[in-house]
Amino acid sequence: MTVDRAARPAAASREEQVLERIERARTRRPRITQERITLAHGAGGSATHALIESVFVEAFRNPELEALGDGAVLEAGGRRLAFTTDAFVVTPLFFPGGDIGDLAVNGTVNDLVMCGARPVCLSAGFILEEGFPVADLRRITASMAAAARRAGVRVVTGDTKVVQRGKADGCYVTTSGVGVTDRPSVLGPSRMRPGDVVIVSGPIGEHGVTIMIARGELDIEADLASDTAPLHEPVAALLEAAPGVRVLRDATRGGVATVLNELAAAARLGVVVREAAIPVRPVVNGACELLGIDPLYVACEGRFVAVVASRDADAALAALRAHPLTAEAAIVGRVTADNPGMVLLDTAFGGTRVVDMLVGDPLPRIC
Repeated sequence: MTVDRAARPAAASREEQVLERIERARTRRPRITQERITLAHGAGGSATHALIESVFVEAFRNPELEALGDGAVLEAGGRRLAFTTDAFVVTPLFFPGGDIGDLAVNGTVNDLVMCGARPVCLSAGFILEEGFPVADLRRITASMAAAARRAGVRVVTGDTKVVQRGKADGCYVTTSGVGVTDRPSVLGPSRMRPGDVVIVSGPIGEHGVTIMIARGELDIEADLASDTAPLHEPVAALLEAAPGVRVLRDATRGGVATVLNELAAAARLGVVVREAAIPVRPVVNGACELLGIDPLYVACEGRFVAVVASRDADAALAALRAHPLTAEAAIVGRVTADNPGMVLLDTAFGGTRVVDMLVGDPLPRIC
């Protein structure tokens, strides 16, 4: 059998042309073309980004907002403060491993932690539907109080609104948080460099799959619970052990794939991930196969992505694996100067494919 060596450069050239076309498409300014909001606009994918960029950033444009991080780091009274806000519309309200209450506290605490800050206090707003059981509200607030104690924060202010029956699906929760940081520089994609390693803090996709099973939308039973948890302790250990932490992002809506795409696009660098290195539990893999989705796109609520200078990779991994919440942390990829703005996956079969950002989330209402 003979091999046409001349065909190899031609094939490589075609691949480069395809990647260049993808890159041009991804770097176009996002715009919203629909006349009405759809579920995809709240799912964390490319439709969400188009909405944010073309409506909210356009209206409120400022440097802090344009960073599009998990929160904003601000100067106030000689201190560096982190500020974030979030809304929670998960259904069902109660699920294995948690409920909307501790999800709201943990989610906001983790957004502050991803800014490199120590969470201090939260606000909580409730939109309640007429007829909602008081016993359920007590259960939710008790869960929030317990989560706040675990994270070392206080809920210091809030608001309550009640709407007519059928207008709020029971209960929605909004939370905002304030934290403090003494870090001399702000974590962010602009600090990423070629050669940096990409770390995932533990098995992915557990929250999203747990919610789908709890809804009864999958005809399976599994010993699986949401990974919702406050990440302040393992992240503090990571930052202490690894000065070369570049950026942190929690992998919520859109999962790890969306986070990596956001970072690659913002840094104008490429990311290459090894499929075999990504930690995924068999039950999550099995459920994703039934749904026809990739675990990389499934939401987590207690996992994060860290980009770390290669010189600090071993120290970072050791610090994370020393904490129970991040004991299964793994290096899954590297930052590269090639294919800026793109995420490539080295598959278990030996090939390479583009990991793009989905338009919407295949699992709505998961947080």
